[in-house]
Parts: sequence; structure tokens; C-alpha cells
Amino acid sequence: MIPRPARVRRDSGTFTFGPDARLSLGEGLDGVGAWLRGELGFPLHSGEPAAVRLAVDPGLPGEGYALRVAADGISITGGSAAGVFYGAQTLRQLLPPAALRRSRPGALPAPPGRPAPGALPAPPGHSGPGTAASPDGVGARPVPFVDISDSPRFGWRGVMLDVARHFMPVADVLRFVDLAAFHKLNVVHLHLTDDQGWRIEVPGWPRLTSVGAWRSETMLGSRVHGRYDGRPHGGFYTADDLRQIVAYAAERFVTVVPEVDMPGHMQAAIAAYPSLGNGYDGPVRTGWGISTHVLNLSAESLAFCRDVLSFVCEIFPSQLIGIGGDECPADEWADSPVIAREGLAGPAELQGWFTGRMASFLAERGRRVFGWDELLAYGVPANAVIAAWRGVPPTVMAARAGILVVSCPDISCYLDYRQSDDPGEPTPVGTRLTLADVYGFDPVPPGLSAEEAANVLGGQVNVWTEHMESARRVDYMTYPRLCAFAETVWSPAGRDLPEFQARLAEHLPRLDALGVNYRPPAGPRPEDARPGAPGHPRSLPDRLAELHRMTADLRR
Repeated sequence: MIPRPARVRRDSGTFTFGPDARLSLGEGLDGVGAWLRGELGFPLHSGEPAAVRLAVDPGLPGEGYALRVAADGISITGGSAAGVFYGAQTLRQLLPPAALRRSRPGALPAPPGRPAPGALPAPPGHSGPGTAASPDGVGARPVPFVDISDSPRFGWRGVMLDVARHFMPVADVLRFVDLAAFHKLNVVHLHLTDDQGWRIEVPGWPRLTSVGAWRSETMLGSRVHGRYDGRPHGGFYTADDLRQIVAYAAERFVTVVPEVDMPGHMQAAIAAYPSLGNGYDGPVRTGWGISTHVLNLSAESLAFCRDVLSFVCEIFPSQLIGIGGDECPADEWADSPVIAREGLAGPAELQGWFTGRMASFLAERGRRVFGWDELLAYGVPANAVIAAWRGVPPTVMAARAGILVVSCPDISCYLDYRQSDDPGEPTPVGTRLTLADVYGFDPVPPGLSAEEAANVLGGQVNVWTEHMESARRVDYMTYPRLCAFAETVWSPAGRDLPEFQARLAEHLPRLDALGVNYRPPAGPRPEDARPGAPGHPRSLPDRLAELHRMTADLRR
């Protein structure tokens, strides 16, 4: 089981249930029951005696659960519907890997009067149609006797997906959510806009999608090589698309936290509406890296940002709304009239001034700012939450300042970073970040007091997609490292890497059954390489030195 439950007691024996099994649902669990029926492929009609019993016990931790499998059946009790859901995910992992497949080879019924062409013989123990198989051919499910008591260590167990650099169709986003929920993550942070693409429609601003959602070509590999593919790329989500993603995630107790990066990382929006910028009148950015073309902070730009955030608040019920705030060069603000009008000391103060206004706007709507750790240098708005990415120090600084923080240091949590030194790794960039490195991550840095550590909400891995051009590539870079991360934010503190690796070996066939193109433990396959998209590896000492320079403003 991944993540490892807090307490497990195993007994000898197996309980087997099939399509005739009955399900007992406690109050408020209709949604969990419907989801479980869909995943098991059984109707699981309500009634007694129930083979599977789901119930809520408010005496348990909110996301905690107790799972018991014995001769009289399966019982899952959670502190809330979410806890019951996590117990049901553990039940799925206790099933044989084949049970995670939607159907089995040879399971389709033959037309009347003749056998199915190429039909496979029935598996051992499968008694044929009408007995141990459901109408779609799914057989009985054996589950080992077990007694589990479990609850998460952290309330924020997140993964960020960048859909701006490479657009991901709705179906792929839903699958990404499913896989995250399978590993008991409860936050999917969607990075929806950047210099290279704007991915959401906003009423009154049609050129954001007709212009800003498309770039003429895409950079191949690290930007140091200057290679491009010569093919247009783009796409965007309609309001209904976004509502579907939010609703689908909510059914799996996943909160979708949207991010519209501002006032930097805005070249796509400025390409659509040049009056928002500082004289730039060019296309959506095609290269990677940081654009110097930022919002001009005029009345029009502020109105634009309010329109965008109003739309985002309408679609996303998340209390936290991401506004980025990272990597915003002040080059174009040197002569900004806002400086004198607002009595600011210089362009460096503009970002803090802007963030404060957006925070006030969100507060009027009952929402809070979620931003990257650069906000620490400009004055963090009240009730804001920081995503600390520039190494470990920003997490420490935020926690000691009493600021709520999500720990996601790049040196432990950036899944676009290369997984080994093997030359077959696709587009190797960043420092080496192995499965063991991710497993060794702890969201709470050493040296914090108990009071300070309480400000660390949890952890998050970030899937930046500059070098992930497809869902298959996202799978390869994300799994099984996300499996390791899931354990760092769910399971009790303390790590046993060999024991985890032994469980992972049993878990990988389940990822196979779910169709995940994970990186094999033995290393990349020949087809995983991207020789036409070369990388730019970095050493860890060089990156740490760079991070030290990047966070000098915080140390001051």
C-alpha cells in the first residue's frame, strides 16, 4: 500500500466478494458509494447482509479512516466522507492489480449462437458467465484480512500541473486528478497561464484565447540550445471545461487551486492586448525562460486583473486563489507613473503594491491569496499562503514569521528535474532528483519549533511541462516519484527506503493496470529518450549557490 498506512495488522485469510455483493451506506455517503461502484465495476446493490459497509464516525480524524476486512465482510469507517473515500482507495490497493482494469481480455460475451473470435480461456477460479462474473465480465474480488487505522500527517498534499507551457486536454487532466487521488493527494494546483500560453477564457476579453492561447512554435529542449520545432501549439479551457474539472475533482475530495500568474509571466496576455504592457507589441513567447514583458499596472491593467480574478472565483470554489507573483523583472517599470502617484520609493516596490490590491479584491469575495515565495520580499498580505520553492530557506522564513506555507523546494519537489545521469533520460534539466531523493523529503525543515512547524500546511510537488509535450511524458516524469512524495505528506514521519521500495515493487503492477507510463526502476527505455530535445543538467552545489543568491532579498 502506498502511501503507507499509520497502523496495519494483518491476519491470515481472505474475504471474496463479487457482483452479487451488497453495499451498506451511512448517511452522506451516496457520492462515495457511487464512485466505488464505478471503480469496482460492480452494481453493489444496497441491502443486507452487506459485504461492504461504509460509515462515518465523527470521533475519527476528519480525513482518517478505519478499514477492517474479516470473514463477515469489509467495513470502512471515516471521520468524514473524505476519510471513507481514502479508506476505499486503500481497499482498491488491497485488490489484485487486475481488479484496477476496467475489463479483462476475453471477458466480452459472445454473440448468441457462436463463440467470440479469439476468446481466451477462463482464468483459474473463474466460473463463467452468470455466476462469479458481473455483466461486463469482471470477476470476484479477493481481499486479504486486515485491520488498518490511518490518517494523514498533513492537510495539504498537493501536486501542481502546468498546463500553460503544454496544453493538456480535459480528459488528460481528469486522469491526472484520478491518479493523484489514488495516492491520497487532496490538492491539484493548476498553473493556467504563463508567457507561453493563456489557457482560460474570460468574459469580455476574447483575444486571450483567440491570440494568447496559441504560439507559433515550441522550443525543443533546454533554452541554451535555441532549437524550435516549427509547429504551432495551443489550446484553452472553456468555462464548462473548468467546471467539469472542478466537479470531477470534488467527487474525489481534491481541491483544484487555480493560478493566474501576475504581474509577471504575462507575455501571452500582453500579446493579446498590447495596451496591458509597456510597449511590447509582439507574439506569445515561444522560448522558455522569463519574459521581461510584464503588466504596466495602469487602471486598465488593474481592471483586467480584477475581471480575470472575478471569473476565476466564479468557477473555482477554492478558498485560495493563486496569483503567482514569481520571477517578475522590474525592467519595464523604471519609468512607471504609478511610482510617483502612489509615493513609492522605486520600481521594486510596485509588485508589493500590486499584490496588496489583488489581495484586497479577493478578500472582498471571501478568498485568499496563494503565491510563490517571492511575495515574502514584498510584504505578504494578511491570510495569504506561500508556496516556498526556492530551496528550503523560504519555508523556514515563512514559518518563523507566522505565515502559512506549503513546502515545495525545487531541489526535492520539481518533477521536471532529471531522474538520473543516464544519457537516455528525456531532456535532462535541473539537478538530479531520484526516487530516493523525493522519498527523503520532509515538508517540515529541521530546526523549527513545534509552533513554527504548525505553520507548514504540508507539501507539494510541481510538474512544470516545458519538456513534457504529452500526457505520456507527464506520466514518465511524475511516476513513481509522486508515489514516494505521497508517502512524505500522508504517512507518519520517518522513512525506510528499502521497505518502501519493496512495497513499490508490488505497487507498480497496479500502475500498469491503470495505464501509467511510469519510469521503470531499472532506468529509461530506448523510446523514452528525446535526442532532438537536448537538456542542460545542473549540479546540486551550483543550484544551491544560485538559490542562495536568489533569496538574498529574503535574508535582508
